[in-house]
Amino acid sequence: MSKFTEIINQDKPVLVDFFAVWCGPCKTMSPILKEVKDTLGDKISIIKIDVDKNQALAAKYQVRGVPTLILYKSGKQVWKQSGVVPKNDLVSIINNFG
Repeated sequence: MSKFTEIINQDKPVLVDFFAVWCGPCKTMSPILKEVKDTLGDKISIIKIDVDKNQALAAKYQVRGVPTLILYKSGKQVWKQSGVVPKNDLVSIINNFG
């Protein structure tokens, strides 16, 4: 089993940020994700996946643009959105599935 699969199979929600270092909106998303983690603490895991270094993984999960955020709960994708998502929206979405 891959490390990625192990991570997304946790009981708590896992938010995956597919990003690229050259992507402006991805840089905007980074501090938002930190605020979300500060707000929710241990209720969520947040991991970042560089699409340039992990092209096969990005393709497998049909990531066509960056940033793309995917929320997993017990290994199942429960939400996905591309683009910058405001902190309050993200916290609400995560709490709905938490």
